[in-house]
Amino acid sequence: MPSYEWGPQDITAPARKALRQVGAEKGLVLEEVQTGWVGAVIRTEKSGGMHLVVLEDYRGRTRSFELGFGFLLEGEPVEVVPAVQAQAPVARRTASGSVAVANVRARTARASRIWVEGKHDAELVEKVWGDDLRIEGIVVEPLHGVDDLAGAVREFSPGPGRRLGILVDHLVSGSKESRIAAEAMRVPGAAGNVLIVGHPYVDVWQAIKPHVIGLAEWPVVPRHEDWKTGILKGLGWPHRDHTDVAVGWKKLLGSVRTYADLEPSLLGRVEEVIDFLTVP
Repeated sequence: MPSYEWGPQDITAPARKALRQVGAEKGLVLEEVQTGWVGAVIRTEKSGGMHLVVLEDYRGRTRSFELGFGFLLEGEPVEVVPAVQAQAPVARRTASGSVAVANVRARTARASRIWVEGKHDAELVEKVWGDDLRIEGIVVEPLHGVDDLAGAVREFSPGPGRRLGILVDHLVSGSKESRIAAEAMRVPGAAGNVLIVGHPYVDVWQAIKPHVIGLAEWPVVPRHEDWKTGILKGLGWPHRDHTDVAVGWKKLLGSVRTYADLEPSLLGRVEEVIDFLTVP
């Protein structure tokens, strides 16, 4: 990586070319040169007389840096200023953090697929990665449960050029889901053509960071209670029937804007699946 020198110019030095100014808009992905930290802008703030920008990386970690020089935007040195002072347009990003590609038609769907457990999982993946998946021609399909995952994989007949990436809820060591995944990977043709990954949460709702709806953490749901019903009750939202669950999910999904609103344990797994299906 090339190195850059930043800071006040010596009055005896030749004048430097002025850097392009960009506003610290939420979601803008920057690299801080001195540390190599890459992250999306989540906010700006003032502290100790300094104006800071807070960057969140794809693992959900945050660091604060002083606004000004010392940043790269897509490899270009820029001066980062408060958003209200932005002087030039910046490249639009998709919700997943990728550079948005203009005037490109969606690719004809590949034979390969992403399978997720249910409708809510599919809608969340579409919300954040939909633009990327349409360009790649990858379709997301809900399984509505994984109890017979081996049978579904066998019926799909995976092979070269016909791969499966499967995202499973609560895929932790010793769980029922881990045994189901192991059985599915023994299906003929699965080796090398099927990738099963998962997150540790009981339900994909929990992969959304609680601060998205103003919480420090998700409510604790007793083991004997339906998880979604318990969450809605804990939030003080209507929770009587499936209609209330659907309305609650739409409200929660509507609060998700970019990848920065999701837990790293889900982000990494979805990116892993997309890479598996798109890299020859």
